Amino acid sequence: MIRAVLFDVDDTLVDTRGAFRYALTSVAAAYLNAAPSADEITLTWRTDAGGHYRAHTRGELSHREQRKRRANELHAIYGGPELDDDAYDAWNRDFEQAFQDGWRAHPDAVPCLDALEAAGTAVGALSNAAFAYQEQKLAACGLSRVPMLVGVDTLGFGKPDPRVFALGAERLGFAPEEIAYVGDELDIDAVAAAQAGMRGIWLDRTGDGSVGHPADVIRVTSLTDLAAATTI
Repeated sequence: MIRAVLFDVDDTLVDTRGAFRYALTSVAAAYLNAAPSADEITLTWRTDAGGHYRAHTRGELSHREQRKRRANELHAIYGGPELDDDAYDAWNRDFEQAFQDGWRAHPDAVPCLDALEAAGTAVGALSNAAFAYQEQKLAACGLSRVPMLVGVDTLGFGKPDPRVFALGAERLGFAPEEIAYVGDELDIDAVAAAQAGMRGIWLDRTGDGSVGHPADVIRVTSLTDLAAATTI
């Protein structure tokens, strides 16, 4: 029986893709010679061809270093100047301000939380971003009722390491098999959670079910479907 739900934060509860789009459009206008579309530059950023963010979640790069490398790769593609430390700090101030200005909860987040609360289901958040930063993000989006339990800085590494999910279960106060974990990334969220003994739920907001998924992972396309998925 599922008695608790652990949420990923970015692109699960919070529309982080939209916030990146807003921030990247802002810095592109100030720094880049080319004029990529908002969709193109956002896709380039999130694809992260160099794998820098994943390296950060493995504890191999600081958050600052991974973002600086991604910024310079973006500039190399679209004709921006190479950013040394000082130039990057100025770039990041602009980027971060716009990014935070763009934080919004997904429209289905509050109704989902209301339904879980009415059912007496405990909730918490586990993220591959820094603990305090994600607390700030949840509060800014009106989601402070979801307690942050584990961030990438809690253990020094993040998902898909099973120790991250084990700590989330411990802090939530339930056995892994009593917890559903829902996140937008199939591999590091739903599959990793299932391998850690939880019910892994893939929030496929793009509707790309053609990707396929393991039998022990449940696919939903909206958080409004979560109540049914946690009672299966």
